Amino acid sequence: AEAMTMAAGIAKNKGNKFFVSSDCHPQTIAVVKTRAIPLGLEVVIAKHDQFEFDKEYFGALLQYPASDGAIYDYSECVLQIHAHGGLAIVAADLLALTLIKAPAEFGADIAIGSSQRFGVPFGYGGPHAAYMATKEAYKRQMPGRMIGVSKDVHGRPALRLALQTREQHIRRDKATSNICTAQVLLAIMASMYAVYHGAEGLKRIAKRVNLLTATLAQSLEKLGHTVSHQAFFDTIRIELKGISSNAIKTRAAAKQINLRYLEDSAIAISLDETVSKQDLADLIAIFTGKEKTAIAVSSLSSIPNHLNRNTSYLTHPVFNSYHSESELLRYIYRLQSKDLSLTTSMIPLGSCTMKLNATSEMLPVTWAEFGNIHPFAPLEQTQGYQVLFAQLENWLAEITGFAGVSLQPNAGSQGEYAGLLTIREYHQHRGQTNRHICLIPTSAHGTNPASAVMAGMKVVTVNCDREGNIDIDDLKSKAEKYQHELAALMITYPSTHGVFEESIKDICDTIHYYGGQVYMDGANMNAQVGLCRPGDIGADVCHLNLHKTFCIPHGGGGPGMGPICVAPQLVPFLPQHPFTSNPEQTTISAAPWGSASILTISWVYIALMGAKGLKLATEVAILNANYMAQRLAPHYPILYTGKNGLVAHECIIDLHDCKAIANIDVDDVAKRLMDYGFHAPTMSWPVAGTMMIEPTESESKAELDRFCDAMILIKQEVNAIACGDMHKLDNPLKNAPHTAETLLADEWNHPYTRNQAAYPAPWLNDYKFWTSVGRIDNAFGDRNFVCSCLPIEAYE
Repeated sequence: AEAMTMAAGIAKNKGNKFFVSSDCHPQTIAVVKTRAIPLGLEVVIAKHDQFEFDKEYFGALLQYPASDGAIYDYSECVLQIHAHGGLAIVAADLLALTLIKAPAEFGADIAIGSSQRFGVPFGYGGPHAAYMATKEAYKRQMPGRMIGVSKDVHGRPALRLALQTREQHIRRDKATSNICTAQVLLAIMASMYAVYHGAEGLKRIAKRVNLLTATLAQSLEKLGHTVSHQAFFDTIRIELKGISSNAIKTRAAAKQINLRYLEDSAIAISLDETVSKQDLADLIAIFTGKEKTAIAVSSLSSIPNHLNRNTSYLTHPVFNSYHSESELLRYIYRLQSKDLSLTTSMIPLGSCTMKLNATSEMLPVTWAEFGNIHPFAPLEQTQGYQVLFAQLENWLAEITGFAGVSLQPNAGSQGEYAGLLTIREYHQHRGQTNRHICLIPTSAHGTNPASAVMAGMKVVTVNCDREGNIDIDDLKSKAEKYQHELAALMITYPSTHGVFEESIKDICDTIHYYGGQVYMDGANMNAQVGLCRPGDIGADVCHLNLHKTFCIPHGGGGPGMGPICVAPQLVPFLPQHPFTSNPEQTTISAAPWGSASILTISWVYIALMGAKGLKLATEVAILNANYMAQRLAPHYPILYTGKNGLVAHECIIDLHDCKAIANIDVDDVAKRLMDYGFHAPTMSWPVAGTMMIEPTESESKAELDRFCDAMILIKQEVNAIACGDMHKLDNPLKNAPHTAETLLADEWNHPYTRNQAAYPAPWLNDYKFWTSVGRIDNAFGDRNFVCSCLPIEAYE
């Protein structure tokens, strides 16, 4: 779906039709169709080799290998697409690509797929890391987060998030995507699988899988059945002869084997690296009805010569150096030591709720009973998961005050999209297709306007007042002006400015009066749980960031989950899935329950905390934020507070005074915090020149004080610059962070001591964290956008 919208934006052909091969997976087709409808794109599904493209088609999606296992040569098809100004998108299997021709070799513009089979558990659907690759010319149009190569002030290579990461906040409703959460943790798992095996190891695994599949195909053909395609990698379609698929299903169930049943006389079988010789014998026995059957061993590849891969891959030394467990362990540990995590200190990112993820909550993710289940396993085999889903849905509904819950969205941004689609479906069902205006405050998360556009809505901004609250007069004026087109209001509560908006009920009543629905962004639910409920306040739909409020780890950006909770009138329009219901209804994710396996974390968190514990957590989170605000207020102005001078679970401190008196900006303070052993709070958002701090309930008073002490000491350094006791340009803030390498160098030409640079606070003797690189040249990284591995020489 992301590739489709990317192609729509950059293709020379500005038609509104998108071709999807009928050989794509059904769940893929469902997600693409859902995404296309509100954007006004027409999806046409047909066989790729029986279709004539014209200038109305801006792109095409092809499955490689196909859903039933066939490997097609798409060269002619891609030429046709290009001839009419469209882009070719190929959904490709990574393991298959170690043997078959790479999409770029036959002219594809974008390649997409899942990295799940690279060592990541099924997890009943997730979490898994998707991948997207494209031509050099299109790299700046890619959605989501990208790592680019820049350099630090010492000229050393430095990896950093490139400009796209902030584009939702910069471009808002003109952003290319609403993607916020990425499946980083799973991408690391998949990449380490590739690091350990390397190109040769992966090719060896792929050849074995293909040999097993070819052996199975040959054995079944000898039994009189027909293999539909002669070119395949790991999946075959079997046309049955002399037996029905129901009979096969009965025999397979007796051996605890699940197959894919396409129709009464056809089934599909997929093999992977875990398949053993005994598994192969069991599969053949299912077809013969006899326990002992000869296996016709094949020594031939089922991949035609003209489809063999001719290009190299994984040539970088990192994929060819760590092929023993001890070497891989040390490599991972070296990388891990470069990260400042919660094992080092608190991470006070505002609006991100970086709380503790307890060990007991994490354990079930590792259990085979949760991890080793296919997302389309028969429901009678997944009763434990169904109980977990039902209980979690009931708990979330009770916590939020809503009537229905969908666990399908894989991230908070997907939750926004799903919630707005639910509202859209509700209006359409009532015949009010004219309702397409979405009111969004200027303080909203950048993903809000991006999500609204994805859901087919037009964004109209609502101003905020000096206290950071929604301007009620502006809201009422715009709600009245657009009353016949008003679809929704998107609001965050407590507000993005960290304040409980006192007029929230009046705001909701206004939107309802003019026929709209209220979408509440659940990013700040950590300040609500147990104290108040969105449903009682007047919201109609709310997404929950389970990776924030309900303790799923952030994982450097993911995995996340963003289920939505809705009021009674919206329940019939919640997302569905072709595996469990009507395939024509809204489908958000390829798996029916999103990233199901990590829902176990939130289930355990809620079960262990109970009602009293959840409420206490909220109270402590708010108490911690107010304690920090009071400690920092004499040194940094608190930008927004409520009428009683209090904040919610986070606060915004103003650093404009630092700029005015000493030319120290928010970046300088953030970099200097690294020398003190802390990750910076959220910088310059939602207000430029500020920091938004959220301590969460997980941090002790000692840790809160340590961070406040660091910020106070930094302000004293700012004051020293302002009064001339420190150099205005050559000072610890402008030069931060200080690496061990620079401090150990023979020359030290700064007017402050090495001790001032590296150990500005007494606790650093015990808590010191060393950054790997100095200050990064952000502008260089954005201008010279390199998003692939540098040669090893660059690091020497």
